[in-house]
Amino acid sequence: MTVLRSSLDSLFYPQSVAVFGASAEPGSVGNILMRNLLENPFGGVVFPINPKRRAVQGVHCYPNLAAVPEKVELAVIATPAATVPGVVRDCVAHGVAAAVIISAGFAELGTEGRKLEDEVRSLARGKMRIVGPNCLGIIHPPSNLNASFAASMAAPGNVALLSQSGAICTAILDWARQAHIGFSSFVSVGSMLDVDFADLIDYFAEDATTRSIVLYMESIGKVRKFLSAARSASRAKHVIVVKAGRHEAGARAAASHTGALAGADAVYDAAFRRAGVLRVETIPDLFHMSEILAMQPPPRGAGLAILTNAGGPGVMAADALMLAGGQLASLTPETLARLDAALPPFWSHANPIDLLGDATPERYRLAVEVCAKDVTVQGILVLLTPQAMTDPTATARQLQSFAHLADKPVLACWMGGASVREGIDLLNTAGIPTFEAPESAIRAFLHMVQYRRNQELLYETPAALPEDVTPDTQRVQQIFAQARAAGRTLLTEVEAKQVLAAYGAPVVPTVACRTVEEAVAAAKKIGYPVVLKVLSSTLTHKSDVGGVQLNLADEPAVRAAYAVIESNVRQLGKQDAFEGVSVQAMIQERGYELIIGSSVDRQFGPVILFGWGGVLVEVFKDRALGLPPLNRTLARRLMERTKIYEALQGVRGQKAVPLDALETLLARFSQLLVDFPEIQEVDLNPVLATPERVVVLDARLLLCPADRPPEQCPRLAIPPYPNQYIAPFRLRDGREVLIRPIRPEDEALIIALHASHSEHTIRMRFFSMVKTLSRDSLIRLCHLDYDREMALAAVLQERDGPRLLGVARYYLQPETGVAEFALVVSDAYQRQGLGRHLMQRLIAIARERGVRRLVGQVLAENTPMLHLLHSLGFAPPVLVDNQVMRVELDLTDRS
Repeated sequence: MTVLRSSLDSLFYPQSVAVFGASAEPGSVGNILMRNLLENPFGGVVFPINPKRRAVQGVHCYPNLAAVPEKVELAVIATPAATVPGVVRDCVAHGVAAAVIISAGFAELGTEGRKLEDEVRSLARGKMRIVGPNCLGIIHPPSNLNASFAASMAAPGNVALLSQSGAICTAILDWARQAHIGFSSFVSVGSMLDVDFADLIDYFAEDATTRSIVLYMESIGKVRKFLSAARSASRAKHVIVVKAGRHEAGARAAASHTGALAGADAVYDAAFRRAGVLRVETIPDLFHMSEILAMQPPPRGAGLAILTNAGGPGVMAADALMLAGGQLASLTPETLARLDAALPPFWSHANPIDLLGDATPERYRLAVEVCAKDVTVQGILVLLTPQAMTDPTATARQLQSFAHLADKPVLACWMGGASVREGIDLLNTAGIPTFEAPESAIRAFLHMVQYRRNQELLYETPAALPEDVTPDTQRVQQIFAQARAAGRTLLTEVEAKQVLAAYGAPVVPTVACRTVEEAVAAAKKIGYPVVLKVLSSTLTHKSDVGGVQLNLADEPAVRAAYAVIESNVRQLGKQDAFEGVSVQAMIQERGYELIIGSSVDRQFGPVILFGWGGVLVEVFKDRALGLPPLNRTLARRLMERTKIYEALQGVRGQKAVPLDALETLLARFSQLLVDFPEIQEVDLNPVLATPERVVVLDARLLLCPADRPPEQCPRLAIPPYPNQYIAPFRLRDGREVLIRPIRPEDEALIIALHASHSEHTIRMRFFSMVKTLSRDSLIRLCHLDYDREMALAAVLQERDGPRLLGVARYYLQPETGVAEFALVVSDAYQRQGLGRHLMQRLIAIARERGVRRLVGQVLAENTPMLHLLHSLGFAPPVLVDNQVMRVELDLTDRS
């Protein structure tokens, strides 16, 4: 039984390298590649390949790969693009494990280049890993490998840099050398024909020498694969990205408000946020934030205390903080009293805390000590200007003891030149990041705030949705089928509201009326006052065509409104679009008009929008974007990123709106998008939120074109909850349990299951006594990425609520296709056939999802588990040590 190496190891730890296009011509790419490989011995052999040369830089040159006397592990290809497919074919034939294609002239040049790329991809698929083409190459300091045409070797360090631009790579390498920044790896990914960001993120997430993974990105590649890898890696390492191309040349024409507001760059922001990735603006910020996050903990909130010995820098820092959306910490009365006791009478008595120009090192220390104890202070920025009475070095020594406060970062800004240099060095050495300007420190603090918020999205446990509504998917399918049969993709308002109602959304009852008499009858039944809106299967925005008449108090008003709407539509030359009116009650309650919507991004699939709605929605542009699926926690975080959210919580004597109802509406709206990928665009605008209720007043829904079946619509960027694996199972004693995948909401059930285990069961599962599960363990057990993890729980519904009886799970290493599994069943429910059933289901799912092997470790004394696994087809166990057996099931063997 062997453990698979990563296929990427050959790129970073090769035993032999062949250079195709090796050259003796000074300054040529082939010449620089040879020089870099030879000047930086990596413990392997270099074979230059060039049929026109006998030797290159004193090394014997071979005419082709067949002439090389040893097996080549890594090929570095720097020949014209047209020759590359032939080189790759030769490499595959000779068993070369990996290649770096330096050559340009592929997809970046158009159709012919794309054909070459496709040919190379087809030749190498499943046989050889490729970085590039059109890249600078790879530099890997831990193995001393420089397979690039960069001007110099990178210094060793803890940062893995992945860049899509070779030119940016060379600039970063030059800048990093001057800034004394080192790398655990330096990869120019080029066009990502094969190896992409996701592959490399997965690889360096497991690399012990890598602390941070930083990316310069122009395009994301395979979205779902990237987000899965980034989400997994960011739980253990800092993943930081600069994404170029914030502004597109032109906005996409969109039929809906949501489409117009959901710009591509904002979707990237939403995706990075959901994956726990920090996005920064500049290349220096990539490395600064990598260092800062390694030095200081991210803050629990945005409240910053600013300490200064000069008013001007304090004001500059406060301005920068507030303009960028941060907040000054509101110091508690206790903190103010302590500062009064510690500081001269003329201190500022507010935040920023002006310690005055004669501030001594001791005064700085006392002020920081007081702020560190204030619960409203989530971060501390210490500013110093070198005044006559100031001792920058001694002050820095006093602050060193505050370098490691729990969950409360301390940053410093020592302004000046030579006189503050020693103090800056002392602070940086102690682990307090120090900046030259207040604005730089503020930007770093707010990046830390954003990083913490992004991380929290990975960890927060959502409240369960109310179970009073079961989506009526059959009704939705029927409505969509009726529209398709009529040759329509745009649903009427009435149909759109019926779809929403099928998912439990609170909508205003609306009646479709084809004649004025029908409208009068509907108004009488609903009760005055009412609203009339144009009924049309082609008109997108009713207000734009004069198709809305409000507050109609009686029958004459309804008749007049009907005539006005019909006339307005006809005057626009769209008489065929008029199909009657819809009638609904006029809502008299005062509240906030909101918008909830979705449009389909060509890369990320469905995107959800929440914000300030009404007819001026595109004027105010107060909105936030998120990716489905949403749970209640994610829905709340989406709302919090809008300005209107502050008003929704209640302001100036106004009561708060029911935010839990908005959370539920967003979560159910998200589920609708998950269940029906054929939905192209949706607008719920306005959604009225009052202190008493939330209700959808208007809705619009557009389906994908009829010639595009649901399976061809862009899929979700984040895998949804796999409902297809929910199924009942009957225990031997006759009781029925539900087998379903684990959800984040199950944390409390997992805790209860663990508490029910005997010491023997805990030792069989964890190999030691684990009395309680840590927060990190619960996150790992309940917050799953269903593309690479699966956990099946057996749930028994009891009178006092659900109970977990057992769990079977696996975690997949995507690059190797090997998944590690585990199984545990509560003592009271063992010998009921449950463990066998859970494992059978888990094996079936793993096989369906392309897992190659299931592996696990079992204590040698756990004979019941070993017998079970043998009966399920596992290979004979192999002894790892005196107590532990390794077990394995080959899922590719269908015999």
